[in-house]
Amino acid sequence: MLNKLFFITILSFLCGRGVHEKQISNSFITFVGTKFNLVQNGESPNRYIWLHGDEQTARMALEYHMKFYNGLAFFIQSETREIPFKSTIIDPNRIFSRNGAYNTLRKFKPGWERGTLKMALDEIDREREHFLDVLMPNKNGRLISLHNNFRGYNVNREKGNSQRISIKKDENPRDFIICTDESDFEILSNSPYNVVLQNKIPEKDDGSLSWEALRRNVRYLNIETRLGYLSKQKAMLKYIEENLN
Repeated sequence: MLNKLFFITILSFLCGRGVHEKQISNSFITFVGTKFNLVQNGESPNRYIWLHGDEQTARMALEYHMKFYNGLAFFIQSETREIPFKSTIIDPNRIFSRNGAYNTLRKFKPGWERGTLKMALDEIDREREHFLDVLMPNKNGRLISLHNNFRGYNVNREKGNSQRISIKKDENPRDFIICTDESDFEILSNSPYNVVLQNKIPEKDDGSLSWEALRRNVRYLNIETRLGYLSKQKAMLKYIEENLN
């Protein structure tokens, strides 16, 4: 019930955002028990999200960006990658499908009492729909997610899930962009940055936000950089903002 009240508050907040078009506004919403601060600047269909609390460079890049560009940004209120849920923890970027939620619940708590795992999955399903109703932009907007890596993850690991690839020889493979819209890829392939197109849902859906955005035909982009490379991530985000329609 409490989360539903937050949801109603956010809907009212969004409907009235044109009143202070150039003023930065703040509110919040909860999803599976974790608070997300919302920061809105002006009138724009674009949405932004920072999902992993241990990726602080991404947070700083998005906070900076929202001072200069319009849109609605979601900031998770956590300092860790995983967030608490019931008697366990979950990865917030692995619960955007039931299959992904199942795997992350089993990963951190292999043993569930009879019937309790289904109840947990049903609860996540309900909350997911409320959250996505607020998060997802309309057909004219983009959803941009910001992430950092510090465990060797790089663009080469995304080749298997990608339909088109543009790798720049002078760019670090750990700094790259994932997009789900082919027109966006065409533009970004001429940018200085590594970019891959992923516009087909894989057989094994890991529950990440990108696949849910693709299912909903939402233009999604993930800006991934090395942890600590703030200037790089700010520049990549600015490039997207100023070059994509």
